[in-house]
Amino acid sequence: MSPVAFHVEGDAAMTHGALLYPADTAVKQDVLFVFAHGAGAGHASPWMVRYARGLAERGIDVVTFNFPYMESGRKAPDRAPVLEDAFRRVIVSATAHRHVHASRLLVGGKSMGGRMATHLAAAREAWPAAAPALDGVVVFGYPLNPPGGSKRSPDRVSHLLKIAVPTLIVQGTRDNFGGPDDLRAVLGTSDKSSIAVHGVEGGDHSLARRPSTRQGSLKAGKPGGSTQQDVDGDVWDAVVAWIESHVKVQATL
Repeated sequence: MSPVAFHVEGDAAMTHGALLYPADTAVKQDVLFVFAHGAGAGHASPWMVRYARGLAERGIDVVTFNFPYMESGRKAPDRAPVLEDAFRRVIVSATAHRHVHASRLLVGGKSMGGRMATHLAAAREAWPAAAPALDGVVVFGYPLNPPGGSKRSPDRVSHLLKIAVPTLIVQGTRDNFGGPDDLRAVLGTSDKSSIAVHGVEGGDHSLARRPSTRQGSLKAGKPGGSTQQDVDGDVWDAVVAWIESHVKVQATL
């Protein structure tokens, strides 16, 4: 499977800052996932490529892209409004791509990119008019706590309770930005049942386990996934199962 590079409307002429990984399986999920990178590495990083390919191999059309600061070679992320604007432009261009025919739209990302996806989902009034309605959000490693400190910033929490579409947050139990129980404690103060937290036992902020970790698989009844390949595969399978039980059901109501 070779990703297809394409131009994002509003970017500099001749810029191809986005990639489409077409669903690469006989049974397709009828879902487009616009997938944003984290603060420290762009969409060409091994983690992003691995996850984009893994989801595409499970029937999901995946689009990855670089935020402006990453595309221009800067280290410091842009401010949230700039990131959000870039994300929205990618959504519009991705949904209009001639090779995309999916009827359901998901946004999400790794760490910072996932947080920006939740910003977009919470701000329904700013959703781009040229894009289809949003059907769900998937985040890998939500940065609940700011870097270098344990004090929780309110803007990382309050907007989550405004999201009206099904949302899945996949969080490692060793994540130093906050684990699954920390997220559940925050979300448990409301009746926001549309947000599900999926814990990865032994996973860090990138859902990686220590080499010596020998834990059971994420799938009940499946023999233990002791390698990172097993862990990643179980995460991708869990995302597909969640889509089938939440996003597709929601869309047909």
